[in-house]
Amino acid sequence: MQSNDARTLLQSAVPTAVAGVVAVVVSGVLAGGKGALGAAVGTLVAGGVMALGLFVLQRTARSLPHLFQSMGLVLYVVQFLISAVVLAVFRDTTLFNTRAFAFALLAAVLVWTGAQTRAHLKAKILYVDPESVDAHAKKSAPAGSAT
Repeated sequence: MQSNDARTLLQSAVPTAVAGVVAVVVSGVLAGGKGALGAAVGTLVAGGVMALGLFVLQRTARSLPHLFQSMGLVLYVVQFLISAVVLAVFRDTTLFNTRAFAFALLAAVLVWTGAQTRAHLKAKILYVDPESVDAHAKKSAPAGSAT
């Protein structure tokens, strides 16, 4: 994993974990132990789905850079569908409070998406390799030039 990829993961996971802790506390106060458990499970599911998506997107960018943008769009649809399937599967469970689960999952996904967007906006990732441009400029310099 490249350093900027690890930084993006960290800058997305930490705010999501903080939002998850807040969701667990609020759900625990409002809905008791089952609410806290539901919020914790919702946060873990959202964090897992989003982290897996980031990992898949990074692998795609390295191996198939020409598919990066389309893979990103497909990935967001798949993440949405996975979240919807998880919500549907646990809709009638009695293990935890489903309302706390759903709200925590939604909050965690929104926080992760916002934090990931901020991380990408703040990252200073070069889209042109300056070394290759310099090497090309030296090769194509006219004869007798000072370089």
